[in-house]
Amino acid sequence: MKKILVIHGPNLQLLGARQPDIYGTADLKKINADLKKHAAECGVTLEILQSNHEGDIVERIGKAKGRCDALLINPAAYTHTSVAIRDAIEACGLPAVEVHLSNIYAREPFRHQSLIAPVCRGQVSGFGPASYRLGLDALLTLRYNKRTSKG
Repeated sequence: MKKILVIHGPNLQLLGARQPDIYGTADLKKINADLKKHAAECGVTLEILQSNHEGDIVERIGKAKGRCDALLINPAAYTHTSVAIRDAIEACGLPAVEVHLSNIYAREPFRHQSLIAPVCRGQVSGFGPASYRLGLDALLTLRYNKRTSKG
C-alpha cells in the first residue's frame, strides 16, 4: 500500500471541545498529525478529508479508485444513516476499515447499527484516537491480501 484515503465525517472538526467525556480531548489536527507520522513510519502517505457533507464524502470515495489503495473512514453520524456512503464504499472496491473514537455499541441504541460495517473489512471502535492508528494498522496487514472491501 502506498496511499490511504482517510475520511472524517460530520462534526469531527469539533473534536477536543465536543463532549470530551465521550470523544476525548485530542482535536482533529492532533489525530491527523499522529496518523500521518505513523503512516510515514510505515511507508505510506495519507490523503485526508473532513466533511460535514454527505455528497462530498461520496464523491471523494468515488474518485479514490486508482488513486488510493485503501480507505480508513470514521463516518460519524452517517454510520447509522447513509446508504449513499455505504454504496460508494462497496462500488469503489477498495479495502476499507471503519473507525470510531467511542464504542458505538455502548451508547444509545440508535448508534448500534452501522450501515457501513458490512462493506468494510472490519471496524475498530472505542479506543479514542488510537482507533485510527489501529484501523490504519489493520489496513496495512492487508497489503498481501488481494480480497476486495467485503469480508
